[in-house]
Amino acid sequence: MPRSGKKGYKGRRKQFSNPEEIDRQMRAEKEKEDDADSDPESTSESEESSDDEQQRRKGVEGLIEIENPNRITQNSKKVTDLDVSVPKELSRREREEIEKQRAKDHYMKLHLEGKTEQAQADLARLAIIKKQREEAARKREELRKEKEEAAKYKR
Repeated sequence: MPRSGKKGYKGRRKQFSNPEEIDRQMRAEKEKEDDADSDPESTSESEESSDDEQQRRKGVEGLIEIENPNRITQNSKKVTDLDVSVPKELSRREREEIEKQRAKDHYMKLHLEGKTEQAQADLARLAIIKKQREEAARKREELRKEKEEAAKYKR
């Protein structure tokens, strides 16, 4: 009976692979691998081809040959193949970040030496505050002395 609802039953017959057919395909693949191993090619080429085959055989890919021109295969590089003497080119963002850091360090160096406008303004402000504090301390001292003298005369 169809299921209740608007859609109805949409199931179809499931087709399963024949076990004998699967066994035959597995034997054919094994024979291909054995033939590739017995070829008198150089060992490096056979190793590379076996690595490629192992990388390709993920999921259904091992059963179906796929020729996709857009697919990019990732080739791993060996450490011995890398050229360390060539300097690495920095991206625009990295270059800008380094320049920004250098400019900041240079400004801080000048600021600490007192050569920037902001540093000079800060030093002037500090000098004014220092004078004001000295005057306030002197006035407090004078008031304290006056109170002591007034206390001596009252006795």
